[in-house]
Amino acid sequence: MNKVLLAALGVMLSMSAVADSQARDIMEKAYARDDGSNAVSTMQMILIDKNDKKRIRLMRTFSKDIDANTEHKVIFFLSPSDVKNTAFLTYDYKSDDKDDDQWMYLPALKKTKRIPSSDKGASFMGSDFSYSDMTAKDLDDYTYKLLGESSIKRSEGTESVWKIEAMPVSQAVIDETGYTKSVLYIRKDNYVLTRAKFYLKKANRVKYMDVRKMEKIDDIWVVMQTTMTTKKGSATLHKTILTNSEVDFNVINSDDMFTIRSIEKGL
Repeated sequence: MNKVLLAALGVMLSMSAVADSQARDIMEKAYARDDGSNAVSTMQMILIDKNDKKRIRLMRTFSKDIDANTEHKVIFFLSPSDVKNTAFLTYDYKSDDKDDDQWMYLPALKKTKRIPSSDKGASFMGSDFSYSDMTAKDLDDYTYKLLGESSIKRSEGTESVWKIEAMPVSQAVIDETGYTKSVLYIRKDNYVLTRAKFYLKKANRVKYMDVRKMEKIDDIWVVMQTTMTTKKGSATLHKTILTNSEVDFNVINSDDMFTIRSIEKGL
């Protein structure tokens, strides 16, 4: 290989390293953005099958930052009757040396089930979101590559975004999340993940996540409506719409709410 080609290769590698470093920096800022230390909201989940048949579920959600590296969340299902009093508890750890803890209370069995890592790639309550989607991903579980800059046209305007590829660092991460690769779109103005494409290890399926509505509440950007669509080729297999309402950050959630005893007792 002549000196010119070696020099050109060196420049390309250097540019690639800079782009990867920039991608990691963008993701760090996205993860560090303010999402409130205490929050309460009402959430509606609409499940839509391939025949366009809909099922609607209503939930009440609570979250609290326990410290700089730990967030507790709980979701209580309010309706319909077949899921009423079901509850989901999560301890979300930002530390890369500790797996998130998750529990599901099933009222029909009067039993709380701990969600093992091997099941976190499974569907959450029949939706297109998995158990692993219900917690923040560990930054160090992925390598990042800046694919470029783009824009997303919305009815309310155009979003300028960075397009970033996230690759799992190990098979263990793939097995836990169910994703072999993700392409993430991060808004430049507020560092919110506004769109994503997730490649599933199962049966050549792909999931598309899209933030349809966003509001600024108490100076905090809040995702108000998100869709997640599962496709195989051009065929839509299933779709989930999550809509937030009655979001309140001016609350003090008790630590006692985020316990197994609490989810078994219910609201």
